[in-house]
Amino acid sequence: MLVVTARQGSIQLEQAPEPACARNYVIVENVCSAISPGTEMLIIGRSREVGDSLPLGYSSAGIIREVGEGVHKLRIGQRVACYGAPFVKHAERIAVPKNLVAPLPDHVDIREAAFVAHGAITIHALRQSDLRFGETAVIVGLGILGQLLCQIASAAGLRVIGYDLLPERCEQLRASGAGRACATAEELADAIHDCSEGAGADAVFLCAGGKAGGLIDQSFEWLRDRGKIVIVGDVKTDFNRDLMFGKEAQVLISRAGGPGRYDGSYENEGVDYPIGYVRWTEGRNMGEYIRLLAEKRIRLASMITDVIPVRKAALAYEKYAIDPRSQLGVLLAYEPMARDGSSG
Repeated sequence: MLVVTARQGSIQLEQAPEPACARNYVIVENVCSAISPGTEMLIIGRSREVGDSLPLGYSSAGIIREVGEGVHKLRIGQRVACYGAPFVKHAERIAVPKNLVAPLPDHVDIREAAFVAHGAITIHALRQSDLRFGETAVIVGLGILGQLLCQIASAAGLRVIGYDLLPERCEQLRASGAGRACATAEELADAIHDCSEGAGADAVFLCAGGKAGGLIDQSFEWLRDRGKIVIVGDVKTDFNRDLMFGKEAQVLISRAGGPGRYDGSYENEGVDYPIGYVRWTEGRNMGEYIRLLAEKRIRLASMITDVIPVRKAALAYEKYAIDPRSQLGVLLAYEPMARDGSSG
């Protein structure tokens, strides 16, 4: 079985044993898996410092080939989306806990479903902000996470403003109709003033990456009194206390796809949280992303810039390294795509 790994800073295709199907798990034959460049480039860099190979990937879609004991709502042959390392990876077959698997309606494109991790992450970030219908959201960084967040926020009835220095990313947002796109600080200031009637944004979501610092301080300027900043990307978290104090602003961080992530009892053992106590878990956020796709409230097809066979995985990462601005949504494709999993 092929697995994509990083070793000493380079991409490798390695042979691994077939995964075993334990209790509360299913075996999924991947049709496609989505590359998450921010996280995966960090792992590739880290692989230079360790001796072992590090598996890449954490979001995919495929077909269930085996169902373990204790799994009652999933069946063999069902198309599903999967999220969460170390279970989900760029590999031909994966063993996934039942709480990290979301069934796909027949008409949902499996390529779009493969971005389920990105969908759950953005949905959880939006929930962290606790924004209400009609309020103003500024999304900084219009990569795949930022674009998805704009679409989901727009579907939730928010006033959406996207900000990215790359004109092509702004054009992508305009084409989706999910918000007002700005490529300069001046455009952004005007858009915030217009949408908020001069009050400032209710929340700023930082989906950009980088360690330069200063982005949170900038965000305080765009924010209304007692507004919120939600950190989604890998942003340096230095900020000026006086700026925060002046607006009594909140700085929040959004951890992955929601409650349940990194909890062994939820992920490994399949113990779900009662809905009366935890309304939106990691798994329920995954299901909500799939619902939005099924109802065509969001669309990702135009954001998929490349589909690359898994045996040429190194080419995908090379493209990110050479020309990251041309790569938005990139998928690795596996053999089932040519047989019975191409779409609904």
